[in-house]
Amino acid sequence: MTQVFLNGAFVDRDDARVGAFDAGMQHAVGLFETMTGSIADGTPAIERLDAHLERLTTSASALGLAKELNAGPIGEAALETVKRAGHERARVRLTVTGGDLNLLETGGKSQHRPTILISATPATAYPDEMFERGVAVTIADARANPLDPTTSHKTLNYWWRLRELQAAATKGAGEAIVLQVTNHLAGGCVSNLFLVKEGRLHTPIARGEEEMVGGKASLPSPVLPGITRGAVIEAAHAQELEVERRMLSVNDLLDADEVFLTNSSFGVLPVVKVEAEAIGDGVVGETTKRVRGALESTR
Repeated sequence: MTQVFLNGAFVDRDDARVGAFDAGMQHAVGLFETMTGSIADGTPAIERLDAHLERLTTSASALGLAKELNAGPIGEAALETVKRAGHERARVRLTVTGGDLNLLETGGKSQHRPTILISATPATAYPDEMFERGVAVTIADARANPLDPTTSHKTLNYWWRLRELQAAATKGAGEAIVLQVTNHLAGGCVSNLFLVKEGRLHTPIARGEEEMVGGKASLPSPVLPGITRGAVIEAAHAQELEVERRMLSVNDLLDADEVFLTNSSFGVLPVVKVEAEAIGDGVVGETTKRVRGALESTR
């Protein structure tokens, strides 16, 4: 039977229970990371584990979930979870909630041990056709609010994103593009967004990049600083491809030569159509192929 890590111990999947008053259950107070794991010759590995743990601990501190999360033991537990699961490639889910607490009684601050849950299940097998022919995307109805301090963090409040993703699937699309309340692009429901124009990459400004790009007067960004997004930017620079972080519009999206999405599960996913409008020639572009090839070589 599959085992999962729960609060310092490995238990059978059916015995992995959290309390009825856990803050994640009661109020969706929590964070998560989705990672890709693998095992070869009995040795487990997780892609960009340190970057995922840094983002998790930074968000936990910034949002008051937990002032100090010890990334070292959490990382070791994640690797052991991958090893025990034994899958050649695994989807690793790390969830941290506020634990069994009442936020009103504690003045909005966590006074209890957080709940930590880690599971490793078989990685999603994406069909080759998705990457060879690309996918269509829709425009989501929901908007990302830059004034909501939780929007740019990977919190448990994912229902609105999943509803938009389900709506896109009913239309035969692979993702839905979310706009900000200012009508600038934010990204996909579960991914970051890149546009290619004349060989140059453009991506929406993410949390932590506001002052670097727009100065101190910039609005906070509601865009998650994706781990794979960061890896793509590094790979692009290594190939001497320019990357610009900026506010992007729907017109920028429709006028792009190429479009692709990034996340830790599918890596780089080409987009060839937005609603009924083809992107560029309506086929996967050479720059997208180049970036995807560079990223896949590091996985």
